[in-house]
Amino acid sequence: MSETIAKQSTIANNAFNIKNPSLGWIIGFLFAVSFTGLFSVVPLRKWFFTAGNDCGFVDFPTFGLKAFDNKFYFDFSATYVGVGMICPYLVNISLLIGGIISWGIMWPLIENKKGDWYSAGLPPGSLQGLQGYKVFIAIALILGDGLYNFFKVLSQTGSGLIHQFRQPSSNELPIADRFSKTTNPNSSYDEERRTQLFLKDQIPTWFAVIGYVSIAVVSIITLPLIFDQLRWYYVFVLYIFAPVLAFCNSYGTGLTDWSLASTYGKLAIFTVGAWAGATHGGVLAGLAACGVMMNIVSTASDLTQDFKTGYLTLASPRSMFISQFIGTAMGCVISPCVFWLFYKAFADLGQHGSEYPAPYALVYRNMSILGVKGFSALPKKCLVLCYVFFAAAIVINIFRDVISKKWSRFIPLPMAMAIPFYIGPYFAIDMCLGSLILFIWQKINKAKADAYGPAVASGLICGDGIWTLPSSVLALAGVKPPICMKFLSRGTNVRVDKFLTG
Repeated sequence: MSETIAKQSTIANNAFNIKNPSLGWIIGFLFAVSFTGLFSVVPLRKWFFTAGNDCGFVDFPTFGLKAFDNKFYFDFSATYVGVGMICPYLVNISLLIGGIISWGIMWPLIENKKGDWYSAGLPPGSLQGLQGYKVFIAIALILGDGLYNFFKVLSQTGSGLIHQFRQPSSNELPIADRFSKTTNPNSSYDEERRTQLFLKDQIPTWFAVIGYVSIAVVSIITLPLIFDQLRWYYVFVLYIFAPVLAFCNSYGTGLTDWSLASTYGKLAIFTVGAWAGATHGGVLAGLAACGVMMNIVSTASDLTQDFKTGYLTLASPRSMFISQFIGTAMGCVISPCVFWLFYKAFADLGQHGSEYPAPYALVYRNMSILGVKGFSALPKKCLVLCYVFFAAAIVINIFRDVISKKWSRFIPLPMAMAIPFYIGPYFAIDMCLGSLILFIWQKINKAKADAYGPAVASGLICGDGIWTLPSSVLALAGVKPPICMKFLSRGTNVRVDKFLTG
């Protein structure tokens, strides 16, 4: 440990030409703290201008009003600028490419088919309209990429196990130690030590399998008692396919820091809802299945992030797992209590026009109703496009694996491309800005950028997150922002001026 710290101090000292090792770390720490404090002020200033719908810097039409309508704008999110500085360049570029393909080309073209491919009178959020293309094509692209990588990892793991069984037993870890001459020249000493300590305290495979099977058995028995419409075999099938989807979500979250648990929940809604049918409570069965799937895949991605944190901080994987287990157990008690508090304190909770209208409840209910009707309710050509993008994700991955690494690093990642299909490219612009900042910094002084880039990114992310708690307190206290800043076109502004002066 002391050698690791000494080596990190040397990097920091070389970046700033500091002779005193402790002084280098003090400057790095103060550097991160100063960025945290600076960017915690930005959300506060943004809050002052959001006294209404579509107000504030979040809705700033950076590239014009037409681009803003297609979600091409910079929303001043310090969090995603920081995430962009941490994520590889290829991930951020893939996000931007996916946003350009979907919101820049596909959705405007499909919207021109309104009245032909789907009814022109549908609301914007209807899955029978343009929203259906966004959701299902994104799911197809995600599943294509996730399934390919899942079976790729599974095949590599299987071949590795077969090779291990054929070789004589050895108690050594599959990593070179600090004195080995076969150390990978591309990996640093810190990375080797982290990997060695991480693998040294693994969670046994048998424990993971027994734990998952036990939880599945408990769910299969108890959930049908809570929801009559959710049959035991529905839950059984969910737990059969959940590991694959959990892998896809963990893989995507690791690439982009964006969990798509709700997307996989929607997939469960449509699958189980259509399976149950309208005559057997398919709507409620689909919604209950959505909850089961979302909990599985979101917990998997959260635990993977915890393991990565443990890897970076030299913490034990078992301690991270136990912490996650304790937190999940606490949530089983705290979350119902919080819901019950809101349910008792606000008599109109969940009703339209109330202080807490819970709009997603209506959205998910409509999704479940659509799922009961089956794929026939999808808009025209939607299923065909899903097949095309599912196959495209697999072909892109095969192409990436076949060609040399020299050129494969320029091929975008389908998983990263899929996320803007549904959400929009605005956060990809934030992340690309973070990449641009890091790129310019590395060109000016690579040593400083490598040593303190993560500290600056952490300050951006932490500073933006600090504002979450005070903003929640202000909202609960009924304190509203004093100013509304809106952006209007010239013609709309003229009409507004005439209305106000007339």
